[in-house]
Amino acid sequence: MTDNPAERAPLWDRARTRLGRLPVWALVPAATLTGALAGGAYGLMKPPQYTATSSVVAVPNGTTEADCTDALGFAQAYGRVATQLAVLGDAQMWAGVPVSTLRDSVEVATSPDAPMVAVSATAASPGQAVDIANAVTRALVNEAGYAKERTGIRLENLSRALRPSEPSSASPGLTALVGASAGGLLGGLALLARPRRRPGGPGEDDDLGRASVPGPAGAADAQETRG
Repeated sequence: MTDNPAERAPLWDRARTRLGRLPVWALVPAATLTGALAGGAYGLMKPPQYTATSSVVAVPNGTTEADCTDALGFAQAYGRVATQLAVLGDAQMWAGVPVSTLRDSVEVATSPDAPMVAVSATAASPGQAVDIANAVTRALVNEAGYAKERTGIRLENLSRALRPSEPSSASPGLTALVGASAGGLLGGLALLARPRRRPGGPGEDDDLGRASVPGPAGAADAQETRG
């Protein structure tokens, strides 16, 4: 292998010439392949994430006139409270992680038709995801218990979080497919947006200029016509 710049320059020139001979449409498959490789590498390097879900249900406690309609409204309210500091502050003791981690990993969903609150936790390990989901629902049940005499509604555990058997994050195959789609799309857009040769280029101007000069036969015909 040589380090002489004078010998490397012809190699670069030949490589650039060969690349210039590739058809224009080759940009799309090249971009697709690049996107697939980048997406697959991202899926391999990113640590897997696991998600566990637990749920509670709101029911009247019988001490007031609260009914199922009231329970549905309070379930919606407790769904909004679940990610607040009053609940997460208690949940961190059972989950063993700080409040900031709980806030980033917990998602809460409620139903417009049923008085249920579902708490989903995402973590780097299945066990931690289960601990976080169960800790937040436990803290939420306790929070509702403090006010059940006034509201007439209590929360009960409906289902505990189960240990997930598979990651919830995207697999390398899926990220490679997404990367290939994105790369192909960008390659197609670049192909459409590439500069086009305009019909007034320098080479075409020279051809037009040469074509406008009459030949000898044309000049002789023009003299006979004047005669």
